[in-house]
Amino acid sequence: MILEVVSVIVFFNEKIETMSRGDLDSLIEERIRYTVKYASENSPFYKKWFKEHGINPSDVRTHEDLRELPIISGKTIREYQPPESTDFQFRSVDWREVFTLHETSGTSGTPKAFFLTWQDWERYAEKYARSFVSQGFGPGDRVVVCASYGMNIGANTMTLAAREIGITIIPIGKCTFPSRVIKNYKPTGIVGSVFKLLALARQMKNENILPQESSIRRLVVGGESFADESRAYLAEMWGCQVYNTYGSTEGTMCGECTDLGGLHVPEDLVHLDIYDPALKNFVRDGDCGRIVLTTLLPVGGKSGTLLLNYDTEDTTAVITRKRCACGRTHMKIMNPQRESETFWVAETPFNRVDVERGVFQRENMEYLTGEYEAFLYGGDDEGETILRVSVECLDRDKCDRKAVEENFLRTFFRYKPLLEQVHAEGMFKIIFNFAGLRDLELYRIKGRPKRLVDRR
Repeated sequence: MILEVVSVIVFFNEKIETMSRGDLDSLIEERIRYTVKYASENSPFYKKWFKEHGINPSDVRTHEDLRELPIISGKTIREYQPPESTDFQFRSVDWREVFTLHETSGTSGTPKAFFLTWQDWERYAEKYARSFVSQGFGPGDRVVVCASYGMNIGANTMTLAAREIGITIIPIGKCTFPSRVIKNYKPTGIVGSVFKLLALARQMKNENILPQESSIRRLVVGGESFADESRAYLAEMWGCQVYNTYGSTEGTMCGECTDLGGLHVPEDLVHLDIYDPALKNFVRDGDCGRIVLTTLLPVGGKSGTLLLNYDTEDTTAVITRKRCACGRTHMKIMNPQRESETFWVAETPFNRVDVERGVFQRENMEYLTGEYEAFLYGGDDEGETILRVSVECLDRDKCDRKAVEENFLRTFFRYKPLLEQVHAEGMFKIIFNFAGLRDLELYRIKGRPKRLVDRR
């Protein structure tokens, strides 16, 4: 298929994105000082917080000083907004300066409220613009955004980011849309979740449209962590590269570049520290830990809601702080995973992504759609723990169930010898359920379903 030639942009903000490590660190510390000062003067929560903890804001001057401050969480935000509080204590501008207000999805409790000034919008959009450009998007691209529009901020800021680059946005808001959108508008990219994009590919095949022969050149996935195996299968189905993003209402917005070696953190706009699971000590680069976020404001800037030492409840590891092959100097992190999706059996942790990796073994995909759900039952006091894994089959009668089970178990236990041992001893059982098309529980649940649920 012959497509229009798309202009190539290498960087969105070259001066910042290619800054030397020394200059970047100096800029970060300048913004840490200003942000802490701004919080102490404008945020009702932080005014009280600094006083209660005996913190002099002017003493916080460096990256290391941030680590001496207490850590807050989503629970903290909820405690300082209605109905727990009479007002939104994290709002740090007058209502007249609030451009939009947003809420998180609420999957982990009451939605958290966030207030954005126009300056916040510009900074959020720049983060996404940098990601888009680093993935090869440029003027002339047409991108379908399947992320939902509304009080969630992702789709809206991607759309604003596109304006700065010259990308045309097709704001569908969901991955179920008529094939004429692909046929008529010939989009060159789609933004959506792994499973929505897999479902879209199956829909197109059912309509005799081969995704590999469509106009799509790039896919951008986000919204949830995923296994490398599921990304590889998605790339195979669509015949194009798949890029990862990590964004949140709190303002992370990290993106993978064409090097495909981790996600770049926009270090001049958001500061990430990685702590041990107990949130006591900072871990070394390369070690996995909890992401603790701090908003960074440029000197003179304003923010509707800013956060200092905020526990995102996500985990990752710093891959490198060296210059990337793409030319960017901002550090790269591994694809973050949600701590709430990590469970323990026999003193061994495993995550939903570990389950997904077992499902998406390439040999399995001859028989499976990729849709799955898993449930944990039992407990130590009952003598055994059971993991029930349900997978959706393309054709239950033709599925090689033994092969699927063996592929899953081999992969799942690869780095979990203790878990494999208790499985061999019968204390940890894995039971497989081979479901027909649309027979999984998740199809009967509204909203974003949890694919790994602890029912112990």
